[in-house]
Amino acid sequence: MQLRYNYRVFPTPGQRQSLARAFGCARVVFNDGLRARQEAHAAGLPYITDTDLQKQVITAAKRTTEREWLGEVSSVVLVQSLRDLHTAYRNFFSCVTGKRKGPKVAPPRFKSKRDSRQAIRLTANGFSLRDNGTLYVAKIGDLKVRWSRPLPAAPTSATVTKDAGDRYWVSFVVDTEPQILEDLDLSGPLESETGIDLGLTHFAVLSNGRKVDAPKFLRQAERKLKRMHKALSRCAKGSNNRAKVRKKLARQHARVADRRRDWHHQESTRIIRETQAVYVEDLAVSGLGRTPLAKSVHDAGWSAFVTMLEYKAAKHGRYFGRTGRFEPTSQVCSACGVKDGPKPLGVRAWTCRDCGSVHDRDLNAARNILAAGRADRLNASWSAGKTGPVPAQRVEAGTRRDRHMPVVGIPVL
Repeated sequence: MQLRYNYRVFPTPGQRQSLARAFGCARVVFNDGLRARQEAHAAGLPYITDTDLQKQVITAAKRTTEREWLGEVSSVVLVQSLRDLHTAYRNFFSCVTGKRKGPKVAPPRFKSKRDSRQAIRLTANGFSLRDNGTLYVAKIGDLKVRWSRPLPAAPTSATVTKDAGDRYWVSFVVDTEPQILEDLDLSGPLESETGIDLGLTHFAVLSNGRKVDAPKFLRQAERKLKRMHKALSRCAKGSNNRAKVRKKLARQHARVADRRRDWHHQESTRIIRETQAVYVEDLAVSGLGRTPLAKSVHDAGWSAFVTMLEYKAAKHGRYFGRTGRFEPTSQVCSACGVKDGPKPLGVRAWTCRDCGSVHDRDLNAARNILAAGRADRLNASWSAGKTGPVPAQRVEAGTRRDRHMPVVGIPVL
């Protein structure tokens, strides 16, 4: 499996200028390649191949007076920038033809020097790790790196990034095997499986009854951010004071994002440590982000948290499963399986009309997610060729049972 390790980099003033030059050259090559393909398409010419495009916008462009300064940076940076354009086009074509699953991918668009994020990508022949702990980048020099943790293997590629707060980062891609990363403490008791219901009142409610409070980092920093936004609006556009305030505001937003990401890592690692299988609900976060609850939804960061759970489960040999987003987890009684109908968000507790069980809304949903995840996992195992009785579908298990017509031969999950 491939893992990405991110570290902070502290370039010198001269190295900052060299990185800015590399960022600019990579952006120009990307835009030139995109413009060449768009002009060829508009003129009815055949699609320019990757090799011909590289000869046109890199090799031949260096010999012209308008692009001769492309030779001041490493050729690896230019080639990888053009390769990113190839990947963007292939993703777009795969989406148009239906080969790519997931959300729709738009065609590539031009990059701007005013983008808040600038990056260059390097292969193994464009960088090297020194014995003194520095990172050598071709035509930039030795960069000072803050090694927060060691790399498990030699990196295959590196990406140097500058964010909106003028902070520099380097991320390494490492090819490694999952079994060599088993560093969890398995001496304590482990729960077999856990269902997780994500929400806003509580960030996460586990099927074992544990509730994780939402930290709400953006809400905590909202007053300070509002004051800084006002200061930014008072500055004249293009002035030096506006640039200084913009940088302070970007760093404050980055600080909020860093705190949220660190908390997500801690909580996801704790859940992976304590369980062998994790089931979560496939939430439509992009749709919820367009509702009146958008700020709270983005402040929670559900997608990033679920992504961490997924890759950490694969990393440490755990099982990770997603249940369908249309599963009526808040409507079905987890005790008897009766579907009791939809309930507004204001209803936090309800009583089953059939068995009389009193349920906490979030805890009941977490238990239903656990049951749905178990059913999907068993169905996947049996469909892979294993023998055994086929379990009932979730819609069948959630229907109202008639006492005069007992169901025979269908196991109840």
